[in-house]
Amino acid sequence: MTASPELAPSLAASPELLRSVFRRHAAGVAVITATGDGRPVGFTATSLNSVAAEPPLISFGIGTSSSSWPVLAGAEHVGVHILGEHQQELAATFARSGADRFGPSTDWSSGPEGVPVLAGVPAWLVCRVVARVPAGDHRIVIAEAVAGDPSGAGRPLVYHQGRFTALRD
Repeated sequence: MTASPELAPSLAASPELLRSVFRRHAAGVAVITATGDGRPVGFTATSLNSVAAEPPLISFGIGTSSSSWPVLAGAEHVGVHILGEHQQELAATFARSGADRFGPSTDWSSGPEGVPVLAGVPAWLVCRVVARVPAGDHRIVIAEAVAGDPSGAGRPLVYHQGRFTALRD
């Protein structure tokens, strides 16, 4: 065993500590969409993960206080959109409470299973929801990919230190 530098005093676990630690974690940015009662909903997510290749499963977290949660709680299918570095404003729109997320500035259409699909994204999937797992004040949604398109152009948008940014070479 080798000597290590002195560690700084640790902080007690809290929501603030978790937020502070994860501000240092760079995450890809996605927009999750769904339709319920004839209206589209969506939100920006940085919690998107690939879960398994066989079957093709993804997961993401959503707060139960989110305005999108009532629709996501019953949606059979969701859209998962990987945003490009050119889409910071789109990410901000879907992250902002009270924003007109599907207004005139958002280019979208109804895709497979009636799920809203955003135009101009580097990649998207439509997924069938297979589970909603309680996790504190959130739910972890697990969904199986049923359709998609990975052929869009652009480098990924990243969220780091509380802001949207681009990768650097």
